Amino acid sequence: MLTVHVRVVDAEGKPTPVRLRLTDAAGVCHMPFGRTATTALDPQSGVGGQVRLGEAEYAHIDGTCEVQLPAGPIRMEAHKGPEYEPILREVLLGPGKIALRSTIERAFDWRARGWYSGDGRAHELSPHAARLEGAAEGLDVVNLLATNYVALLAFSGSQPTLEGMPCVVVNTLNSHPTLGTVALLNCHRAVYPLRFGAPDARDDWSVVDWCDQCHRKKGLVVSPDLPRWTLEHPQGEALAALLLGKIDAFEICHLDDPQESNSLADWYRFLACGLRLPLMGSSGKTNNATVLGAVRTYARLEPGCDFSYGSWIEAVRAGRTFITEGPLLSLTVNGLEPGALVSPPDDKQLARAAIEACSVTPFDRLELLYNGEVVARCEAKAEDRLAKLEAEVPLGASGWLAARCLKGEAVRAHTSPVYVRIEGRPMPKHADTSAPFLAVLERTLTWVRTEARCDRESRREQLVQTLESARRVLSRLTT
Repeated sequence: MLTVHVRVVDAEGKPTPVRLRLTDAAGVCHMPFGRTATTALDPQSGVGGQVRLGEAEYAHIDGTCEVQLPAGPIRMEAHKGPEYEPILREVLLGPGKIALRSTIERAFDWRARGWYSGDGRAHELSPHAARLEGAAEGLDVVNLLATNYVALLAFSGSQPTLEGMPCVVVNTLNSHPTLGTVALLNCHRAVYPLRFGAPDARDDWSVVDWCDQCHRKKGLVVSPDLPRWTLEHPQGEALAALLLGKIDAFEICHLDDPQESNSLADWYRFLACGLRLPLMGSSGKTNNATVLGAVRTYARLEPGCDFSYGSWIEAVRAGRTFITEGPLLSLTVNGLEPGALVSPPDDKQLARAAIEACSVTPFDRLELLYNGEVVARCEAKAEDRLAKLEAEVPLGASGWLAARCLKGEAVRAHTSPVYVRIEGRPMPKHADTSAPFLAVLERTLTWVRTEARCDRESRREQLVQTLESARRVLSRLTT
C-alpha cells in the first residue's frame, strides 16, 4: 500500500472542494485519512464528511487529502455539483508514485447570470461539515434547521454562522404532530417554541403564530416536504396558513413522476386554486445516505444586486427560482421571469415563452405547462446537453405558466410559475381540486374540537376560527 497525496484543482490551479471516490481494480473503495472505512447511515453516528449513495461511498475533501492505495489501476471519480464536469478517469499507480493530480472544469456558469444555488433544508450536520459538503457540491447557501434545543445553540438567523461560500445559516424547523410543521428562515431571532403538543404536553400554541412571528422578524416561511396532509399527519393548520397567505414558499425534496409525486401534485393543486406559491428545493438531509443539494434551489438575484443571504432569501420570496437535481433551467414569458405577473393587452392575448436547459447529465425533453397542461414540448438529442424551446401560447384564461425538464417520466428540474392575469377571464375553477384539502381541514377541525388539550377555551376557539377561515377561502377560490 502506498500513501498517496491527492490534489483536485480548479481552472486557476487552486485546490477546490469536491466529492471524491477512489476504487482499486477489485472495486474496493479507499477512504482518505480522517474518514471511516465504511459510511455510517445512522444520524446518531455522525453526519458529514462522507456520503453513501446506493452502494457507492464518497468522501468530501477540501481539494487535498492523503489516502492509502495499492499499486495498479485506480479509478478516480470527483463531482462538484451540476455546473461542473465530473472527473471520471483511470490512472495507473506505479511503484513509488505518491501523488494524483486532477483538474475539475466548470461546464456552465449560472452565477454569472445572477443565479445562486442553495439547499433549503438540512439537519444533523455541524456548520463546519455543512460548509465543506456545500462547497464540494457547488452550493452557495446551506440552510441548517434546528429541531431541538441542542442544535439551536448554533442559531444564526439572518446572518451566516460561517462566512464564505457557501454561507451556512442556522434557523429552525417548528412542528406540532397534528397541526403541522413550518421551516422558518432568515429570522433575526429564533421563534419559540420549537415544538408543542408532545404526547403529554398542551396544545397551547399555533402554527399561524409561528408564521406571524417569523414575518415580524423579516423571515421566510416555507412548507417543508415532510409527511403532510395525510390521515396520520393531517397538518391542517399548516394547510390553513398556506391558504391564508402566511407561507411564502413550497418545498420539494423528491423530484419524480408528477403523477406519482404527492408533493408536485399538491403544488399543482395549490396553483389551480389560484395561489401564488414559489418552489424551493431541498435535500432534507438527515444522514449520510443523502447528498447535500440533492435537490436544490436556484434563485436569481435582482440585476446589480450583490450576493448575500438576505438577497437570496428575497429572490426566493419573489418567486425567481427553479429547483433541480441536475439540469439548469430558465424560463421567460413575454420577456419576464418566474415570479412575475403577465397582463397581455386585450388584442394580443399571447404568451411568448422561451425555455432553455443545459446539463452535464442526459435529459430527454422540455415541457411548457399552462394551468397544469402541457402545451409545448421539445425532445433533447442524446448527444446534446443543451435544449431550447420557444412557443406561442394563446391565453384563454388567467393562471400560470411554468417549465420543467424530464428524463423518462421523472421530472429533473422545474421552474416556479410566471403568473397570468387577463381582465374578465378568471382562472378555471374546479371544485374537485379542493376536495383533498377540504378533507384535511375537516379532520383537523374535528381533532381540535374533540381531542386538542388546550390550556384555555379561547385557544381552542382561535384554532377553530383559523381553520374555518381557511375553509371559506378555499371554497371561494374553487367554486
